[in-house]
Amino acid sequence: MIAIYARQSVEKEDSISIESQIEMCTYEARGEAFLVYKDKGFSGKNTNRPEFQRMMQDIRTGRKGITKVIVYKLDRISRSILDFSNMMDIFGKLGVEFSSATEKFDTSTPMGRAMLNICITFAQLERETTQQRVKDNYISRSQKGFYMGGPVPVGFKKVDLTIDGIKTAMYEQIPEEAELVKKVFEMYADVNYSNEDIAKAVRDMPPECRRNRTVTRSRIQDFIKNPIYVKADINVYNFFKSKGVKIINPPEDFIGTNGCYLYTGSKNTRKQTDLSNAVLVLAPHEGFIDSDLWIRCRERALDQQQIKRNPKAKNTWLAGLVKCGNCGYALVRKNYVKKNISYFLCSHKMNDNLCCGCGTIHADEFEKIILQKIKEKLADFKEFELAGADANNPKIEELKARQIVIDNEINETVKNVAGASETVMAYINENVERLHSEKLQLQAEIQHLSENRYSANEKIICDFDKFDELPFERKRELANAVIKKIYATSDKIDIIWNI
Repeated sequence: MIAIYARQSVEKEDSISIESQIEMCTYEARGEAFLVYKDKGFSGKNTNRPEFQRMMQDIRTGRKGITKVIVYKLDRISRSILDFSNMMDIFGKLGVEFSSATEKFDTSTPMGRAMLNICITFAQLERETTQQRVKDNYISRSQKGFYMGGPVPVGFKKVDLTIDGIKTAMYEQIPEEAELVKKVFEMYADVNYSNEDIAKAVRDMPPECRRNRTVTRSRIQDFIKNPIYVKADINVYNFFKSKGVKIINPPEDFIGTNGCYLYTGSKNTRKQTDLSNAVLVLAPHEGFIDSDLWIRCRERALDQQQIKRNPKAKNTWLAGLVKCGNCGYALVRKNYVKKNISYFLCSHKMNDNLCCGCGTIHADEFEKIILQKIKEKLADFKEFELAGADANNPKIEELKARQIVIDNEINETVKNVAGASETVMAYINENVERLHSEKLQLQAEIQHLSENRYSANEKIICDFDKFDELPFERKRELANAVIKKIYATSDKIDIIWNI
């Protein structure tokens, strides 16, 4: 029995159809009985094709009695050297012949098998060359400001455009939706509003403003990080230049009119904070967010600063530490005055209804449990070292930052030694000596501050012994000193410690 295999990835005018492939292979069968296996819409770069796998399974089991496989052309069955070699190895072990209707090979001889491998090598080379050509074309088109696909952002619609005689598309503002985007930026720039406040405000806007989409906290970040909305002027140019972004257009093109396309190379754009490998190009459409407002919001997003309505927590000394054990979002303490009871509730469920919640967690009881766990943890330490204790002392961090500056200054000064005159060398020696002396003083001060940590740690232990008597802010300080995060549900509590 002969197996005829045909494959076509996409239908093109210049590509041979599956039917034509089968017809050519049928002629090659010379009247013998045959089975047809055909994969339509599948690439030859790998063997993840249903009919190919079914054919190979039939060959391995031997139930169809296949003794020969015919294809129209080598690249119809594989464009990978490894896959082709594995397939031929199976054919050889099972005594199955292989034939191409347009390329005559005798797989029973070493020369025939060598020629097969050479042909499949060139087939793989052709595929990889095509992939590189597509990639280069994508980069070239993106750097010219062509529309590169993807969902149309809120605030815009897509319209046809021709650039350099090539048909593409551009964005055009939708006034109703643009109002939503403007509201997001204006509220985000105000420290009195949190992401939850912004999401709630825009969800209350008419459906035509938000394109009937659900606006969540993470969606707010998507608006803020996208330079497609900004009126790109020289300040925007300098902002991205300072972040190490490769900017395609010259500074004089940034006249405060066009929006921008930013290509980060990261699939997870919400986590993208490092812009050093990003590429920025001016887009053909007009932006509608002023550059100073956009930059203020973007800086805050890059720093991952959480904007809160109440900078100082008032409801619980665990504020900022407790997270939902299901979704990882913050748990907030909600007081019910009439019932005289408080619960910890998942903010993601409260604001977006996108989490099943953390179950029933009574706030007062939960705080007592955490306090007891802290005391049990501290009981194991007579003296302990806080994880990252230096980072809790702003003075130490300030001194370390100055040390780095001094090291850089010394390095820059030493670079000028080569070829320096006697007068210049005297200046260099004096400057390096002064910097080195300052560095030694900084090291001594850092060591002194670090040695005093133990007394601070002892005070933490003592304060936890009289915890109920302490001011609210001191309770928060102590909690943040020993705990990094708490993930909680009504069934489970996981504490990540700083000690």
